[in-house]
Parts: sequence; C-alpha cells; structure tokens
Amino acid sequence: MNPQQLTAHEWSAEGYQPLVFSHDWQVALLNWEPLFDLANLGEIERHNETDEVFVLLNGRALLFVADDGEVAAQDMIPGVIYTVHRGAWHNLVSTRDASWLIVENRDTHLHDCEFRPLTETEREQIFTNLPGWLEA
Repeated sequence: MNPQQLTAHEWSAEGYQPLVFSHDWQVALLNWEPLFDLANLGEIERHNETDEVFVLLNGRALLFVADDGEVAAQDMIPGVIYTVHRGAWHNLVSTRDASWLIVENRDTHLHDCEFRPLTETEREQIFTNLPGWLEA
C-alpha cells in the first residue's frame, strides 16, 4: 500500500505517545502507567491554551476535573468523547488495562502543561466518590 494514502500507528508501551501530527493538532495514544493507580494519585494538570479530548479505548477509567476546590468525577464510557476545556485542572485513575486516544493542539504536551499537587480537600472528594470498580 502507498504510505501517502494510508499510515497505521500503534503504541503499546506504558504512558503517552503523540503519533499523528497535522497543521495545528495531534493525536496521541495514552496507555496505563503507574501514575494512574489510585495509590499514586497525587497531582493534577491543566492546559491554559487548549482543550484536550479523551476517548477511552480499553479498561475502566475515572476522569476528574477540579475547580475552586470542587472536584467532579466522570466514570468514563469506552467510545465516548470527553472534552476537558482549557484551564481545567484534570487527571485520571484507571485499571491497568486502560488506554485512551487523545486529540489536542500540536505540541501541547511540550509547551502547555502545568502541574500542581492535589489539595487534601480535593483528595478527600475524590476518595469519597469512587465508583465500586475502583475502591481499594
């Protein structure tokens, strides 16, 4: 097959890997990594210049966003598109078989990531509202 007509991309290692780049957007695959274990939950991130789209491909995952000390959690459904809007603090916890497709502005992962520790109040809110499949 002519690679100018079709290219296939895969990523099977742990973590995040941008794979497709276009003019101003990119598509990445994100596979489970130890940071997504509930026991390792400690920080949250945001992108101030761009939205970020998540699609759960495999496994179970909880996507949460924090705003002014309030945390909202979404038990992700495979195949559903979730948009985390720019400026929203967010993170994931998941099962070890989880993987996501991510669409975002090109090079967001290099230039537009800000991290901070979760506050104790945020951690309490997350742990108080865990879905049954995630409870330790």
